[in-house]
Amino acid sequence: MGLPVLILGESGSGKSTSLRNFKKDELVIYNVAGKPLPFRSGAQLNRADNVSYDTIMGNMAKKRFKCYVIDDSQYLLCFELFGRTAEKGYDKFTEMALHFYSLIQFVIQQMPADCIVYFLHHTEEIDGRLKAKTIGKMLNEKLTVEGLFSIVLMAKNIDGRYVFVTRSDGKDTVKTPMEMFAQPEIDNDLKAVDTAIREFYNMKGLTE
Repeated sequence: MGLPVLILGESGSGKSTSLRNFKKDELVIYNVAGKPLPFRSGAQLNRADNVSYDTIMGNMAKKRFKCYVIDDSQYLLCFELFGRTAEKGYDKFTEMALHFYSLIQFVIQQMPADCIVYFLHHTEEIDGRLKAKTIGKMLNEKLTVEGLFSIVLMAKNIDGRYVFVTRSDGKDTVKTPMEMFAQPEIDNDLKAVDTAIREFYNMKGLTE
């Protein structure tokens, strides 16, 4: 059973930059929007650009790595919506929610127990609360994205410091298991987060 982890944050909050300390043999990055990674060593990492649900699941099914990252995962929803604008009715919103849900369930049900998949996802504010961005009220009612994850971190730039927030302030959907992180804010280093998660759950290391 794989572990999906949600990393929320506005554009420019440091989500992609948090990948900077990974080595090439440690992960695969599915770059949904095909954007260059914002750090020098990013060109050396294993990545696939402009990917679809089928591409992601087909590649992960080979089970070659213990860490995968879906960068800008909200664009899986957005790009599908753009591709289906000519369709009438509301059934398409249910289907789009199902596609995203099925990807998360694939990670949980089909990936090995020592595999972690990080969903780097934009936020939106609704009724004064920051949450995972979807594509409208209809989809929000059908899919509560954060409910499918046990770990949700928030990337933020606080006075020039790029951090991950580990505890909710009541105005967001952040959640982490008790005692996994000692501090309410940690450095935005996703490899350090990966190490902490593996130690907490007694999972194998990236290269074991």
